[in-house]
Amino acid sequence: MIIELDYESETPIYLQLRNEIVRGIGSGQFKYGETLPAVRTLANDLQVNTMTVSKAYNLLKQEGYIVTDRRHGAKVFPNRDESDEYRQKLEQEISLIASEAIVKGMDKEDFMILCQNMLHTISFTSPKLKKQS
Repeated sequence: MIIELDYESETPIYLQLRNEIVRGIGSGQFKYGETLPAVRTLANDLQVNTMTVSKAYNLLKQEGYIVTDRRHGAKVFPNRDESDEYRQKLEQEISLIASEAIVKGMDKEDFMILCQNMLHTISFTSPKLKKQS
């Protein structure tokens, strides 16, 4: 498992860790049903506090990317979310990213090409995704 953290970033470590795991799920680095490292193990590997890893895992669980249990730890188990709320959240985030790109000088066509290229690098598609209830 390759997780890259920027210890100098203003983004909190737990959020960077959450983002890296979501990227790993999206790219297929973490497979559906795969067990993630134990909190202590990952904290030692990344040289961070166990509470940091625990906070990231709790956020991932709350967002429906993983499930946890005391005997088997954390497992990749993303839920489908086709709700209007989730779609609105995505639209807001994409709007912000697109606006930042345009303000920094990227034209719309280059932004679309960048988005298409990113989507091509993401290989995670699983018919096992559980529909959120």
